Amino acid sequence: MPELSQETERARAAALFGLAEVTGPSMVPTLYQGDRLVVQYGARVRAGDVIVLRHPFQQDLLVVKRATERREGGWWVRGDNTYAGGDSTDYGTVPDELILGKVRLRYRPLKPGQRSPLAVARWALSAARPVLAVRSASRRLRAR
Repeated sequence: MPELSQETERARAAALFGLAEVTGPSMVPTLYQGDRLVVQYGARVRAGDVIVLRHPFQQDLLVVKRATERREGGWWVRGDNTYAGGDSTDYGTVPDELILGKVRLRYRPLKPGQRSPLAVARWALSAARPVLAVRSASRRLRAR
């Protein structure tokens, strides 16, 4: 399950936007280990959005998931990697007060060995991508 650094929480208190780092495989292929996220705190969440939330059973743990469906009592959230687990199939709906914000942008940091001008240019062209909502009726994202 992707965990986010506690620096995210400090940034949230100070600004409308914050940075977070992904650890874990549950959002692959959308997000990978080491990806950095730009999070908009307090943003309106819609089905298909990638969001940052507090884990319902361990609230000092921040996780990133996709909001798939609005239900009574909160949001049903799923990871994009169906084999990783650690989502609403384990802990049910997530109450609104545990949802911190919406992920707007993902960027991959420059690797230590990427120092040549060509490597830096390739990184610059591919490192940052918006994290888009999935608004399809895909069975993979539907709550079961």
